[in-house]
Amino acid sequence: MTAIPWLTQLQENGYRLTGARRAVVETVQQATHALTPLQVFDLARKKYPALGLVSVYRTLEKLEELHLIQRVHQPQGCQAFISAGSGHQHLLLCQNCGQVEFFEGDDLEALTSVISQRTGYQIKEHWLQLFGLCRNCQ
Repeated sequence: MTAIPWLTQLQENGYRLTGARRAVVETVQQATHALTPLQVFDLARKKYPALGLVSVYRTLEKLEELHLIQRVHQPQGCQAFISAGSGHQHLLLCQNCGQVEFFEGDDLEALTSVISQRTGYQIKEHWLQLFGLCRNCQ
């Protein structure tokens, strides 16, 4: 897959396609691991040396608004980003190498029902991330 559909979607939503933005989009779109904004900055600067950190944050924000990427919450507290999955999927995140895999299916209805009863919340949706070690890091 190429970054062209993402760039097209950005352009159709009124965003200019600068060299900096292209470098960030290509970097995140090609990533197989969750990347922090600083990692995106370091990798994308190889493609576009004049890249500024502000451009990275702004582009990540726009990509997230368009649901092209999703935020990954990491145990060490640092936010990272990965290409968004399709449909309702959950994440497996390797705590060693950062590899991310999506998985479907969950049977959380009993859990959400108990939580709803205990708290009085009407639960509308959920997001699940599981942390562990991938096969290569075990």
